[in-house]
Amino acid sequence: MPAGELLRTLDTSRPTLSRLVKGLKGQVVRIGRRRGARYGAYRQVPGIPSQLPVFRVSQLGLVERIATLHLLAGGSGRQWLEQVEITGDVFEGLPPIIVDMAPQGYLGRHFVDIHPELGLPRRLQDWNNDHRLIAVARRGEDCAGDLIIGEESLDRFSAQAREPATRKDYTRLARAAAAGTAGSSAGGEQVKFTAWTGAHNVIVKFTLGDNSPIDQRWRDLLVCESLALETLQTHGIPAAASRIVDVGSQRFLEVERFDRLGARGRRGVLTGGPLDDNLYGKRDNWPALAGRLARDDLLAARDARRIILLEAFGELIGNSDRHFGNLAFFADAVRSTPRLELAPAYDMLPMAFAPQNGIVPDIHLGPVRPRAQVLEVWPEAAALAAKFWQRVAEDERLSAVFRAAAKASADKLDKA
Repeated sequence: MPAGELLRTLDTSRPTLSRLVKGLKGQVVRIGRRRGARYGAYRQVPGIPSQLPVFRVSQLGLVERIATLHLLAGGSGRQWLEQVEITGDVFEGLPPIIVDMAPQGYLGRHFVDIHPELGLPRRLQDWNNDHRLIAVARRGEDCAGDLIIGEESLDRFSAQAREPATRKDYTRLARAAAAGTAGSSAGGEQVKFTAWTGAHNVIVKFTLGDNSPIDQRWRDLLVCESLALETLQTHGIPAAASRIVDVGSQRFLEVERFDRLGARGRRGVLTGGPLDDNLYGKRDNWPALAGRLARDDLLAARDARRIILLEAFGELIGNSDRHFGNLAFFADAVRSTPRLELAPAYDMLPMAFAPQNGIVPDIHLGPVRPRAQVLEVWPEAAALAAKFWQRVAEDERLSAVFRAAAKASADKLDKA
């Protein structure tokens, strides 16, 4: 509530209000230092303080405190992210970066099994924002991006002693991930685990290795993902570095994390979903978001065009999973309107051909025609997609069925 409105409501003077606020230390907070200041009441969340320190881990692995997160009453819960020497912003609900940091996806679903002491609901879909705050503030030492919330999570980060994993360890780590004992906040629904190889922090997707038709399709798709990222790289579009590793009957796809540098360094990232929710509330499609960000001078025109090209390329290779969680930006994520830089592409693969409900679909790239949003980049995207499908057709790591379908797709695009 603004100070003036509070003064009128209480029918009191400014000096009396100051005395009242001082007497309610820890219950009421002044937001801002000037006459336009507002006042908020703290709310209590079980197991965490109402004022949480926010730390940033630098690219060299050094830690500094950069902000304080104040948990405020009102609505479904407000948050004031007070930055050092800056008033900062009050958010209805969680700040976008904490939405990204909270457990999600395949690994996030196992978070409660790994940390039963937190007493959180077993299903992520039953969590509210306070549950997410508890998870991030108490077990948030390895969240996406470069921030750590709360002293407890920072102490856990400081105590970490990570042993490098070799590829000989991958089978064991895959078993642990499938059993729900390998935790991380890395998003996405494909089975995976995270590891430190001694050179890179990686997300590792894997097949179960049971030689079933479903398993074979995922073996093909993991190679497709690696080839799609390599195709983008050769075209000058930043994409995550990746490698295929076969161990026995299992196939692994290593993808280097771009929010991690070396053993302990980090870099700030923000995905498109929470970013758009905070700024626009649209969540429509990648080109539309790119246009809004470029219009508001939050994203360079070159990066906006790259997003549109990624949209068209994804459509032409059958990537039906182009949601806002699969588009990320480097950003100073404590700012409500940060200047953004497009992060490397990731999760780019023909998901239209992924098994669904136990069924392995046919591989058929139907007619794809450009929408107005991607018309300018369509010829470039089509040529790039044809190169991708040709690489798939020639790669002997894929099944004969997938390679034949890829050859047909490449021929179709060459003639388009």
